[in-house]
Amino acid sequence: MPAPIVTASVELYRDPAVFEHERTAIFARTWQFMGLEADLIRAGDYIAEVIAGYPLLVVRDQAGRLNGFHNVCRHRAGPLVGEAKGRCDHELTCRFHGWRYGFDGQLKAATGFGPAEGFDPAAFGLFPLRVETWRGFVFVNLDLEAAPLIDLLRPLDEKLGAQPRRPARVRDRHPIACNWKVFVENCLDGYHQEGVHPVLAAETGAQQLDVRMVGEIALYEAPSRGGAAESLWAWVWPNLVVSVYRGVLLLEHLRPIGPDKTLMDHVFLHQPEDPGVEAAILHSERITEEDSWVSERVQQNLDAGVYHQGLLSPTQEGAVAWFQDRVAQALAQ
Repeated sequence: MPAPIVTASVELYRDPAVFEHERTAIFARTWQFMGLEADLIRAGDYIAEVIAGYPLLVVRDQAGRLNGFHNVCRHRAGPLVGEAKGRCDHELTCRFHGWRYGFDGQLKAATGFGPAEGFDPAAFGLFPLRVETWRGFVFVNLDLEAAPLIDLLRPLDEKLGAQPRRPARVRDRHPIACNWKVFVENCLDGYHQEGVHPVLAAETGAQQLDVRMVGEIALYEAPSRGGAAESLWAWVWPNLVVSVYRGVLLLEHLRPIGPDKTLMDHVFLHQPEDPGVEAAILHSERITEEDSWVSERVQQNLDAGVYHQGLLSPTQEGAVAWFQDRVAQALAQ
């Protein structure tokens, strides 16, 4: 009979110093979802986000390539773009002092800087990112030596197989008052379904869901009443959920804001005029509200100072144990 597993220390969910360490040890070394390739059609089209405190952007260049950079001017750290998406004509221009960069990141003009001995513009290009795409989704990695994106996503890619084109989209955003890991552990825990998601439990006819790890991805398929799988759910290390429900594909990107603040970005993709879209979105929003409610109460209890460590079921919470161990490995490197 397997023994219970001791949970991670409560300080991992409260300490600002831990969050700062996670920024460099986890989020600066992993593939992060940035947006949709459909928003980057023409040269100069860009998307921008702040992920774990890193302001980032991706731009389409004149040769059709996607290039990624920190949204940080090399002069005095001004922003190059100020909106979540838009278009620049011919170059990226700092909003602070007007330094101009090509879409390849090279400094074209240090506007108004004047002559300065030893100043080499070639040495002041933008800080680059790795950019790769998968099924029309754009990902970035701050680690220029990271393994290819498909190495991470292959189990999910194989599970999804051929998918219909879904050109229509709906986006929304949910602030959640908890540490990002609290919400991830909730996502990985099929044990809570009956208590937190009674409608979902009634739909699947199951009190709990089996979650299995494949590489750095957690997978489960929820059976219908007839026994056939009609929905797919996957969590991708460290902070992305991809699901298909009633024909709607949903990406849920957890963006840490601080040790006790997280933003959940939803991107729903569907076929135009799909009559099931509204029901699928309402279903997802209800699940998010239920998960947010319980995650915020867990965070309050972690912050109260009474709870320090607990136990994980070896049969029901194996994916949570895997995640806590993976976080520990990353922080130890």
